[in-house]
Order: sequence, then structure tokens, then C-alpha cells
Amino acid sequence: MTKKSRTRNSPKWGDATKLVRGGLDRTPYGETAEALYLNSGFVYDAPETAENRFANKDDGYVYGRYGNPTVTMFEERLALLDGAEACYGVASGMAAVWGALACQLKAGDHIVSSRALFGSCYQIITAILPRFGITHTLVDGGDLKAWAAAITPQTKVVFLETPSNPTLEIIDIAAVGEIAKRAGCCFVVDNIFATPILQKPLTMGADVIVYSGTKHMDGQGRVLGGAIVSTKQFKDELLKPFLRHTGPSLSPFNAWVLLKGMETLKLRVEAQSEAAFAIAETLAATRGVKRVIYPHLPSHKQYDLAKRQMSKGGTMVTFELEGGKAQAFDLLRQLRLVDISNNLGDAKSLMTHPASTTHRNIGEEARQMMGITEGMVRLSVGLEDVKDILDDIRQAIAS
Repeated sequence: MTKKSRTRNSPKWGDATKLVRGGLDRTPYGETAEALYLNSGFVYDAPETAENRFANKDDGYVYGRYGNPTVTMFEERLALLDGAEACYGVASGMAAVWGALACQLKAGDHIVSSRALFGSCYQIITAILPRFGITHTLVDGGDLKAWAAAITPQTKVVFLETPSNPTLEIIDIAAVGEIAKRAGCCFVVDNIFATPILQKPLTMGADVIVYSGTKHMDGQGRVLGGAIVSTKQFKDELLKPFLRHTGPSLSPFNAWVLLKGMETLKLRVEAQSEAAFAIAETLAATRGVKRVIYPHLPSHKQYDLAKRQMSKGGTMVTFELEGGKAQAFDLLRQLRLVDISNNLGDAKSLMTHPASTTHRNIGEEARQMMGITEGMVRLSVGLEDVKDILDDIRQAIAS
């Protein structure tokens, strides 16, 4: 039997290499694929070993809720890709958002957030955190003066998502990061839509990044998962004590699926982004389409910022139909290739009506504030032939 072999990670690797080799930790059997550890617990060679591990004097594993070798490989791979010191894998993208915020906030604290948010993020900030005495201010993400004015002595966290869901609003990460830094606030960025392939927030001033591995990292609609990327200090002092005891642990099987999905993440995201750009250009000239929102289209109101901040425009295209909800529903009913689904980042193209699905529970007033209209649909571009996707959407609009 060969000795256990661990790949030595290198920050000098390109992203493609990091996605295939990062965190690789082989057992003595020398398997090619990452090993899948399905155990819930671990045994110790002596009581002193157990004591030392619980006292954090030994970095070995203790319990599945605390850590797992397969999960560790996922965490190290993503941290390497983002250029971060540490990563914490969790059960879902929303577990990542909740963990990153709740681990550092307490009664009397204040959070400033962009108002363009995913529905569940909006609920956490405006409905759940206030139950614990944590106040909030929502601002127009593009208004830097509003960000600065919203900061108070009680502000502990600045949070945003860019591009936003579903209106694809782009926020200047570096500029908001400077505001947060001057105020001594922790700056948390939701990078789910852009992925670490198209955008690296840590290089622009972010302290913490949250991800839904369910989306592009898996990319094939199989498992749930999430991650929080941060400094080692943030992970050790804030995340670990909070997440270990509250229990949103990432399943080893799901971590293994995410690891395998990450091997093709760069190939998929870049191909899907190129397809999304071509689809956005065509839809912008399609009769019946009122407007198209895509970060790398010149018509996008933050086009220059998007080009500077993201290497490509992303896999998502949002467009609005002239006939409102009735036409949007007619379009969805007539689709033959593209599936109706609120998921995204999948190999299959998916479309949803945000006002009645992902952003339904935030209410009409909040939707209007975010610019989500009844005629708006969100398209997650998959890996099908671009012509086939466009043919399906155009026949659905015509029908």
C-alpha cells in the first residue's frame, strides 16, 4: 500500500488547475478521484488524543458536524480559488448567508445592505435579524453617498450581492469596500451569480464571500451546498463557534459532488456566459421584448463597471415582456426546451418568473423597490446549443 499523498497547493496555479487539483488529499490506496468519507464520527487511539482534539491542540477530526476529510478538500479547493486563507462548507447557500451574518451580529448591532437582494436574503435582513434586536438600512447599491450615509456607530456589517438576483444590478465592490473599511465594518459579498471564475471580491476589498454551491459549482441540479470564504481568524473565532453548535453542516456526499462539479466549473461558466451574451444581444432586438438586462450589454446602466469588475457578463439573462404577467406566463407555458425552474447555474437552461416565485414573499412594495416587474423573467443559460435556446424562446414569445 502506498503512503498517503497530499497535493501541495500553489497560489501560482491558474484557476483551471486549482479547480482540478486544489485540496486533493489521497488515502494510502492512491485513488484518482477524491475519497468520499461517509462516516459521522471518528475514533481515537487514546483518551489523551480525544482530549487534545476537543481542546483544539490537535487538528484531527472529532465529529461529522465539526468537520470531515471530504468537506475539507472542498473547503481548501474553494479557498485556493478565491485566494483566501480559509473556507467553511455548509449545507446550502442560505446557510452560508445566515452563518456569515449571524456569527458576528448581536442585539443592538446594525447592518447596511443593498436593497436589490435575493428573496431569502431580504427576509434574513428585514425580518429574521430584527427578531434578535439587529437593525438594518437598505440602500440603492449604485449610490455610494447612500452607503456612506447609512453607516452608524452601531454598524458592524456591510452586505451586498452583485450581480443581484434577478435584476442583475452591479455594485462597485472596491468603492463600497473602502467605505466599510473606513468604518471598521466587516464587508460581506454574495458572489453567487458571478462565481469565483468571473469575479474575485477579496481582491477588491471584501472580507467575507458567501456562495451557494448548489448553483454553478454543482452545476447539474444534484445537491445542496454552500460555503463561506474568509480569513483564518474569522473562521476560527466567529464561524466555528457559531456553526459547529447550530449544525448547518455540509454532507460529505454533497461535498464530494461539489468537488467533482468544480473540476469543470471554469469550462461551464465561461461557455454559459458566452452563450448568455449572444442570447441577450438577440433578445434585445426581438419583438415583444420590452428590455433586456445583461451586465456586458452596452445598454446596462452599469456597463462600464460590469466590464471592469467581471471578466464576462455571467450566465444569467433577465428580460421584461411588454404584456406583463400574462405574457410572461404564456411564454413559460410555451417553452419546449427550456425548463421552468427557480434554480440556476445548471447545465440545462432554466427560466422563472421572479415576482411569483423567488421574490414572491417579499411583497409588492419591496419588488417595486428592487425593480422587479410582473413582466420580468429570469433565464439561467445552460450548455445547450445557443441556436436551440433562442429558437425555443422566440417560438414561445411568438406563440
